[in-house]
Amino acid sequence: MVSAEFTEKADAVQNLAKRPNDDELLKLYGLYKQANVGDNTTTKPGVFDLKGKYKWQAWKDLEGTSQEEAEQQYIEFATSLIEKYN
Repeated sequence: MVSAEFTEKADAVQNLAKRPNDDELLKLYGLYKQANVGDNTTTKPGVFDLKGKYKWQAWKDLEGTSQEEAEQQYIEFATSLIEKYN
């Protein structure tokens, strides 16, 4: 179960004045999924699904990170992006 602060930061990141770069977006995605779902146990997307593969890998790279730790990292990273892009 994610905190109200996590939800608030996730909403704020959706409404940034400027779009973060792809690496930042992938990091956000991985942390978000790890915090909400836990370890990635889904099958790897096919060779032609490049966007899906990058997102899958960003989440897979966090394997073993607790959901609580991923949530805290997400909040910290989202806060830095909000300061950078708003």
